[in-house]
Amino acid sequence: MGRKKRPVYAIVAADTRSPRDGRYIEDLGRYSPLDEPATYELKGDRILHWLLDGAQPSETVKALLSREGIMLELHMRRKNRTEEEITSAVAAHRTARAEKAASSGKMTTEQRRQKAMKDEEKRAAERAAEVAKERAAMMAKAKEEAALMASAAEANRESSAKAAKAEQAEANAAQAAAEAPVAETSVEVAADAPVEAETSAAEAPVAEAEVPEAVVAEVTEAVVAEVEASEAEAVADAAPEAAAEEPKES
Repeated sequence: MGRKKRPVYAIVAADTRSPRDGRYIEDLGRYSPLDEPATYELKGDRILHWLLDGAQPSETVKALLSREGIMLELHMRRKNRTEEEITSAVAAHRTARAEKAASSGKMTTEQRRQKAMKDEEKRAAERAAEVAKERAAMMAKAKEEAALMASAAEANRESSAKAAKAEQAEANAAQAAAEAPVAETSVEVAADAPVEAETSAAEAPVAEAEVPEAVVAEVTEAVVAEVEASEAEAVADAAPEAAAEEPKES
């Protein structure tokens, strides 16, 4: 009975030769296993009548009858127990079953679904925390690597700058060294210039014939006069010495 994906079963007394969904003798109740919790309706007195008449319950129906205490009542009736004993025993059985069901903590389908959702949310939160932790670790590692790369790049730039300065200094020194001999050569060339002038001056007397005779005569007279003056001074200096020596000889 029921509808698609929501079955409801009828509890019936039927001939064993009849098919499950075929003809039955009497309708004895309903069973809805998909309810939370599962629900059932039983006609206890009629079920007990058919059981006393020799009817054999199926496994599912037997479990339901045991839960309701009908199987206990059948057993006590076969033992010829009084109605008070049977009623008291059935009531105690139902109370014990109810307490056991309450203490067992058995969850309904809805409760299991809610618990599964909470467990899934908890796992998702834990996973999100792990992912956030891993991401934070990766970010820290990336920052550390970036800092190391920046430091290495800065050191490389400083090293390159120093190398460039050293190369520039070497180049300047080499250029200065290359330019120094050129300056010395120019000095030597400049120093050679007077030599050529002196050579030219030394070679000047070769053109002696070109000097005027008047200049030659003037120079000769000056030289003769100077010589005569020198001889006169020498004679004047020698005369007093001769006059001083004469008395001693007399």
